[in-house]
Amino acid sequence: MTTLPECVGQMSGLRELHLRNNRLTGLPVSMGSLRELRQIDLRGNQLTSLPECLTQLEKLDKLDLRWVTTLEEPPWMDSLRARGCLVYL
Repeated sequence: MTTLPECVGQMSGLRELHLRNNRLTGLPVSMGSLRELRQIDLRGNQLTSLPECLTQLEKLDKLDLRWVTTLEEPPWMDSLRARGCLVYL
């Protein structure tokens, strides 16, 4: 998989999103609507950016970005950590 469709934001009850070992380069901004999301597994993708809307996901407690060598950590990532989200890089 190389892209995630914008309609993923309509899955309002989604709690976990496992997208390990795909070819994603980014995520849709609509992910900011996933208010129940607790875990995102993006290991082994080719991400070059992440949408800042991930900081709006108040229940997010784990963001796994291990083995993503193409991503420069965005400055807002510290705000996720500060509120207790485990961020694995």
